[in-house]
Amino acid sequence: MRQRIYPDTSVIGGVYDPEFADWSKRLIQEFKEGHKIAVISDLTLKEIEDSPEDVRPLVKEIPNKNKELVVLNDNAKSLAMKYISEGAVTEKYLVDAQHIAIATIYRVDVLVSWNFKH
Repeated sequence: MRQRIYPDTSVIGGVYDPEFADWSKRLIQEFKEGHKIAVISDLTLKEIEDSPEDVRPLVKEIPNKNKELVVLNDNAKSLAMKYISEGAVTEKYLVDAQHIAIATIYRVDVLVSWNFKH
């Protein structure tokens, strides 16, 4: 069974970041080749819309059979707020809490992020 991996926006945009480019490119290539399944949320897609132009097509390059689209539903919103109320993530990082909650609700195997601020 292929691993289901939730890459947050930092990983997708990381293709153009010298510090993370090798790792991001390798992971996206594994998605394209079907070695892993990219679990992409509506939240990630929304963030990508606001990204530089060269980042926007990267998710579209992953074949549909190798990606799973998921949504920030009420359960994920509630769980994100629980993460905040319990102090796991501060309110300042609500969107990051939502990414984590989405990955949890949809039971992905791995959440990947290059965001190490918290």
